Amino acid sequence: MRSWLARRGKVPGWFAATLAADTVTFAHAQPQASGKWSIIDYGSRPPGELRLEGHQCTTVLHPGEYQFLLVEAPDVPEAELKSAIRWKVKDLVDYRIEDATIDTLDIPPAAPGASRARPMFAVSARNDLLQGRIRELEQARVPLSVIDIRETAQRNVAALFETADRGLAFIHFGADAGLLTINFRGELYLARRLEVEAAELAKGAADEDGALERVALEIQRTLDHFDRQFRHVAVAKLMLGPTPQPTRLAESLRARFDLAVEEADLREVLDFAEAPEAEAQWRLFHHFGAALRQDNGVAR
Repeated sequence: MRSWLARRGKVPGWFAATLAADTVTFAHAQPQASGKWSIIDYGSRPPGELRLEGHQCTTVLHPGEYQFLLVEAPDVPEAELKSAIRWKVKDLVDYRIEDATIDTLDIPPAAPGASRARPMFAVSARNDLLQGRIRELEQARVPLSVIDIRETAQRNVAALFETADRGLAFIHFGADAGLLTINFRGELYLARRLEVEAAELAKGAADEDGALERVALEIQRTLDHFDRQFRHVAVAKLMLGPTPQPTRLAESLRARFDLAVEEADLREVLDFAEAPEAEAQWRLFHHFGAALRQDNGVAR
């Protein structure tokens, strides 16, 4: 995502924060000279305990607060792209397009110089919602530089687990829904929301078998579709994001798919001042991802 705001900070790295019930939940990441990331702080605190002067801050919208759309890239000059995309998505949103902020995210072509008739992502959110979120966080003394979304935050985490020149599928189940993404060379190629919550996958859940079957079916459909659309990308691995409780998802998927299925432990790819257990990795997953921005001033 490009920046919807324009502030810059002096403190290295990014501070990703969300606000709920007068509590700021956050993660602060900084890049190391080695190329690895350090999570120097994370958790939940009252706003008055935070001192964020000079920080670059981002927040992650909830899925119901924006639309993530796959569209065909218009064949127009770069300067006219936003306007052309706005015209393309005006009938896909349930509010006046004049009341929306639109951003775009490229899907790299199969080869340099390929036709512009290719897919790309468009993100749309209501202006009043974005302005309200900015005000809420500023009142909590969180000076926003960027507003982000789950799809790009998850891409950032998934990139840490990629195998060179191979695609990576990554699935994370939150308290409200699941998100399946496919990365290749650090870029997001596909994102699909799943109507399955983490609680449904937990051991002992009444509908566990039904949820597992639904997840496997959606993954299979997604991988089949991806293979047809992006034949130049071979998906070599499926990573399962952290969960708050143990599940049988990994063993269920290993029995169904030929590709490698692995459970992600963020402690293997990030340096933590205090390593989080599985529940904290799950709860703060997209905060960690949003803080892993690959720039230090110009949003990605």
